[in-house]
Amino acid sequence: MSYIDNIRTFVRVYELGSMSAAGRDLRISPAVTSSRISQLEEHLGVRLFQRTTRNLTPTEQGQAFYRGATRILESVEDAEAQIVNITENLKGSLYVAAPLGVGRRLIAPHVPDFIAQYPEIHVRLRLSDRKIDLTTEGLDLAFFLGEPEDSNLRIRKIADVARVLCAAPAYIAARGMPKSGADLVTERHECLNLRFPGAKEFQWRLQTKAGFERFRVAGRYESDDGDVLTDWALAGHGIVMKPIFEVAEHLSSGALVPVATETPPAPIQMACLFTHRRRQDPKTRLFMEFMIDRVGDVIRNSARD
Repeated sequence: MSYIDNIRTFVRVYELGSMSAAGRDLRISPAVTSSRISQLEEHLGVRLFQRTTRNLTPTEQGQAFYRGATRILESVEDAEAQIVNITENLKGSLYVAAPLGVGRRLIAPHVPDFIAQYPEIHVRLRLSDRKIDLTTEGLDLAFFLGEPEDSNLRIRKIADVARVLCAAPAYIAARGMPKSGADLVTERHECLNLRFPGAKEFQWRLQTKAGFERFRVAGRYESDDGDVLTDWALAGHGIVMKPIFEVAEHLSSGALVPVATETPPAPIQMACLFTHRRRQDPKTRLFMEFMIDRVGDVIRNSARD
């Protein structure tokens, strides 16, 4: 077994915190995963992990080796990037993350076309509205709405995404039509909030005559899944703030209608996030450019409709 394969396996086990999870990502069995770690430990003469029936914890030696191992893999990836033609003979796995709405509507539909052109690249798409950590989760690339908190990440802007405040006609009939952000903060209206563990106090940034202002909205309905909020809005339970591309069909059909139009939401940036070393990987660059071409047009067209 290749020493580099053993190192790659160790890095995935370290980052995912599980032999079985690393095996699934690498498409190898738990037995092979365990064997590779054992071979590496035997070669180094140290234990890299403390194992119990429930936990897998890196030892001090394991933590030190992880730092060196990532540098080794970075060097290998950089060397490969120098000799691989970016449009031919690319192979391997890409670990990509995106918010649920972005992933389902903008990224996932184009993945089959990408794989059809590059059949030896395996795309591992992870969708979640929660905050993600590229480094600890072993991701190559993440699509993102908003502003990244980690200044160490590299960012490639795709487009400014127009948003809309909207609700179902049944909700408006029962609660009235809010005209502005000031109406939204009254007890009369129910705002549907996207919230996940660790999220800050929720505010909606809206355009007023005085410029952008933040309105502290509240409601009884919260979820960490943006599509759940859309479903609640369609059922008449409240007002939701959404990127237009996520609710365009419902706006066209009249199932949702714009509200508080005197104070529209500020646009939100959509971008690609990656670490410096992942940017050197030709597979990452290729996938990013492919999706930027496809996704940017969809976003701009939805804003015009």
